[in-house]
Amino acid sequence: MVINGSARHGPRPDEGRFTPEVMYSAASLYYLQDATQADIAEQLGTSRATVSRILAEARRQGIVRIDVISPVTGDGTDLATRTAVALGLRAVHLAPNTVRAVAAAALAPALSMALARAQLHPGETLLVSSGRTIYETAQAHLPNLPGVLVAPTVGGLDEPEAWYQTNEIVRQVAAKIGGTPVFLYAPALPGADLYERLVLDHSTQRVLELWRTARCALLAIGAPPPLRTSLPAFVPGEAVLTAAGDVCTRFYDDNGVPIHFPGAERLLAIPLEILKKVPVTIAVAVGLERIRGILAGARAGYFRELVTDIPTAFALLAAVEGNSDESDGAPLPATAIAPANISSRVDQQRV
Repeated sequence: MVINGSARHGPRPDEGRFTPEVMYSAASLYYLQDATQADIAEQLGTSRATVSRILAEARRQGIVRIDVISPVTGDGTDLATRTAVALGLRAVHLAPNTVRAVAAAALAPALSMALARAQLHPGETLLVSSGRTIYETAQAHLPNLPGVLVAPTVGGLDEPEAWYQTNEIVRQVAAKIGGTPVFLYAPALPGADLYERLVLDHSTQRVLELWRTARCALLAIGAPPPLRTSLPAFVPGEAVLTAAGDVCTRFYDDNGVPIHFPGAERLLAIPLEILKKVPVTIAVAVGLERIRGILAGARAGYFRELVTDIPTAFALLAAVEGNSDESDGAPLPATAIAPANISSRVDQQRV
């Protein structure tokens, strides 16, 4: 299902005439936020019957597209292998179709398998990025990795959403795996004077050193800015408007080339060149809105393994094969697939 547009709210609808803003707002609430038609009617100040007509008109005009993807036959290993080869990745770990409300439960087994195969030993470091998918998955089951250090890839973000709170995500992951958290007590983008003091601070230097020596990194891939409901406040939207996605708040274009924005030289986030040197890098991303970011990030080598779901894997293959409609962005296609957790590794050796 793909919803095209950028407005989140529109004017009050009137009978017989629905603006694109109203159709996009109703479709976003219904298809992306699991709101009922009655809920939408109350928010828009109209009737449930009118909401039904708004949604039907949104589909007719192409604001909403619904794709039905054939179920995977066999054990699905071939799809994981094909996706890994197409993206040039070491491994792809597949979960069944995910729904936003249960994404963590669906992805957790595949992520646990990926982390277990990383063979982390006591004293080695697991880096963790912010992001909603990482935050929610970290609350589900993860493998027992006692003695592993868990550190953030980016400083604190002054945002209300829980998935922006990097130290809290680190604490959750460490608690799940039986590891030891290491916190970064610094804002992601400090002012020039504060930045100079922070990089000399012992606790900050410890995290910077862990970035350089980490064994594994767990990463979220951000969607292109026009398809997101929020960005960190310090990121100027116009500067990253053309970004394919971001990892650890480092934005990049469709070729994986980093996009600079004012103040980015002070960003307390793992540099992409250092990230590329981490031996095991696992991205966790689902949904058509992240296809560009996944493709560009894989192309640039920002991650070597991918945890995703079956519909996203199909969309990635379609995009690689030249189907531009699948790479334009927006939410997950609708499909029904039997539960399975499938993993295919092109190279299973510990590096």
